[in-house]
Amino acid sequence: SCRPAPFPSALRKARREQQLVSKRLLRDEATEEAEGGRVVVILGEAQIQEFLRLAQRGIEEKERERALVSLRRGLQHPETQQTFIRLEGSIRTLVGLLTSNQALLQLEAARCLHELSHSEQSAVAEACLPATSYLLTYLSGHSSDFIELCLYTLGNLIVESEAVRRQLLPQGIVPALAACIQSPHLTVLEALGYALSQLLQAKEAPEKIIPLVLGSTLPQHILQLLQPGPKLNLGVAVEFAWCLHYIICSQVNNALLITQGALTTLGLLLLDLAAAVQRTEDAGLELLVCPVVRCLSNLLTEAAAETVGGPMHLQDERVLAALFILLQFFLHKQPSLLPEGLWLLNNLTANSPSFCTSLISLDLIEPLLHLLSVSNVVSVLVLTVLCNVAEKGPAYCQHLWPGLLLPTLLDTLALSDTEVVGQSVELLQLLFLYQPGAAQAFLQQSGLQALQRHEEVAQLQDRVHALQQTALHG
Repeated sequence: SCRPAPFPSALRKARREQQLVSKRLLRDEATEEAEGGRVVVILGEAQIQEFLRLAQRGIEEKERERALVSLRRGLQHPETQQTFIRLEGSIRTLVGLLTSNQALLQLEAARCLHELSHSEQSAVAEACLPATSYLLTYLSGHSSDFIELCLYTLGNLIVESEAVRRQLLPQGIVPALAACIQSPHLTVLEALGYALSQLLQAKEAPEKIIPLVLGSTLPQHILQLLQPGPKLNLGVAVEFAWCLHYIICSQVNNALLITQGALTTLGLLLLDLAAAVQRTEDAGLELLVCPVVRCLSNLLTEAAAETVGGPMHLQDERVLAALFILLQFFLHKQPSLLPEGLWLLNNLTANSPSFCTSLISLDLIEPLLHLLSVSNVVSVLVLTVLCNVAEKGPAYCQHLWPGLLLPTLLDTLALSDTEVVGQSVELLQLLFLYQPGAAQAFLQQSGLQALQRHEEVAQLQDRVHALQQTALHG
């Protein structure tokens, strides 16, 4: 089923909290230490003009480089940034230095632009527009450090301003990124994933950006970078898993991703991550688990998912076992991600009797019921999965009832949350329909009194009344 409306805003909040959507600041720690961690000094117009003059016309290259270093340090302060962009010709001079044939001056000029790109003021980002075509050109250069710096600068500019994105598209940012993704350097790939993810989150992305991305070689390369194995790098995989998530959420052409093997790749990665969380205490794994689970959940809602040989071409039992390992991991390490795993379980079981059979044969109903105490959101999703199982018919209901389910449902009916109660009522209706004696057992356990508590709740009145009649006369 389709993801409820609150999830996109929750996603953005989570991305901000995890520092995945906010701008990135790339500073050379060794350089910072060598400079003694000096206090940033706010520069006035005269100082900026002097540093630019020395950088352009200094007698010695070292003198020119020192002037740019001083300017860069000053540009770490918002007030200096504002003064800088107001000065006529300042950006033009910086771009001139960026395009010089002296590598050290080029690098320092790029670092100055990077400080400007990190500004929270959109006017500062837009002032950097004359530099974007050069930053793109340098993505095909030979220095991995310089390419990394250009990518983070572009990513920062992309997230800040639609004007920047409008300029970058005709300048060829998508082909430039597609060429760059073949780099052997992990730092470049991680920076590329960051820049691409910012581009894919733009409000105009579904119409203007994602079709270009899908038409390039980027999706195939992204899937290759998400292939489990010894070459998988966590930092790179996290960035590109989020990229894939934004592409899938746009629903521009998910059938294409499925034919390119996205379900299989993500399914295998899910198995690999389940094995990894059992081996290590690495707190960073949830950053990758989250987008992988979301990608799978959303791809499984596509009609094409059912026409390529079944979900993920993998054994149902392996997938479910892996998912339950991850649910336990979430429960203990990151409870806020439990709904993500349960949403995937919901989408796996919604139209698949075989996944429901595996849920029963692996004795996973009981651990599922234990999650009901976590929160109301989790309870609704657990009950929805149980409804998926129950609606498959009498043979499935026989395995659910009564066991732990009867006392559990009596507990959930005692709650005040109407969504939890409503989902409990829906599950009872299915059990009464398919399981002889379920209504009678329910009555004997004071179930009718539990229902009567909700007779006056408007959203539940009709469903509760119908269930009462079934229980009394069934």
